[in-house]
Amino acid sequence: MKFVMAVIKPHKLDAVREALAATGVEGMTVSEVKGYGRQRGQTEIYRGAEYQVHFLPKVKIEIAVADDKAAEVVEAIKGAANTGKIGDGKVFVYDLESAVRIRTGEQDNDAL
Repeated sequence: MKFVMAVIKPHKLDAVREALAATGVEGMTVSEVKGYGRQRGQTEIYRGAEYQVHFLPKVKIEIAVADDKAAEVVEAIKGAANTGKIGDGKVFVYDLESAVRIRTGEQDNDAL
């Protein structure tokens, strides 16, 4: 099993959700987060004063998938989240050792 974590721009969440649904992903966890990468934040003007925003709003998506579905999920996220501009985000794939569905006790791929 694999654990896919993606950090994307907030306005791309619906497009990514639809792309993931098309691949058969049945569930995900979404969190509102803040951070920065190479863009190092941005400069904004508020009431005539310029100030630096170091942490930009992002959305973190977490999905547990079977090994054979991980590449398809990554491609779906890449395609739906891409704007071609800096700050589009990143996708991370981890090995997932075990998963258990609390209600039924199902384990691993059956729990997904």
